[in-house]
Amino acid sequence: MQAIGETLFDALYLTFAFITGVVLLVKGRSYVRLFGAMAVVLAAGDSFHLIPRCYALFTDGLAAHTALLGTGKFITSITMTLFYIILYYIWMELYGKRNSKLTVTMWVLAALRIILCLFPQNGWTSPEPSLLWGILRNIPFAAIGIILIVLFQKSTSEDDPLRHMGLAIALSFGFYIPVVLLAGVFPAVGMLMIPKTLAYVWVVVMGIQLFRKDM
Repeated sequence: MQAIGETLFDALYLTFAFITGVVLLVKGRSYVRLFGAMAVVLAAGDSFHLIPRCYALFTDGLAAHTALLGTGKFITSITMTLFYIILYYIWMELYGKRNSKLTVTMWVLAALRIILCLFPQNGWTSPEPSLLWGILRNIPFAAIGIILIVLFQKSTSEDDPLRHMGLAIALSFGFYIPVVLLAGVFPAVGMLMIPKTLAYVWVVVMGIQLFRKDM
């Protein structure tokens, strides 16, 4: 039952994000095209983790595919970093606020996050990946998220299609952090990845609303 339900959810999510991304890339203005690129990166990155996970659920279980699933998580960790960097450029395009120091800060945080992900001490393919390194690599990632939350909260107005972007980002991190900290001890906490994914769907939906406003 878990295999069917999870696979259906993941298939709908990946299909929605990818198709929406392609449409926005083809038909939107510059900042809408950035939204499209962001959605495609989201779908492509998550597919490296979700498709192997669905395969494992339908075959001999998650434990038998630790290395494959770990590699998928590693790729997703990098693509999610790019996802938020693209979102930062969307903020710049939409609100015309360019700050070279802030841009450098965002790229330094992103580079630090990716570099930390590359260390073998993470134990991506291990049955017991390092909790310490899980925390370390997510510190710059969380910093990126906090900066974006503040930027969107300060820049959006009540009639702005992206007025809830800060909340969506906060929810995505709010559901993600307990998984990083506790999923190794309490596997059921991993279920929080479902509302985390729905927060990303909300982000993509806001991109659709922005596209419709420009039509």
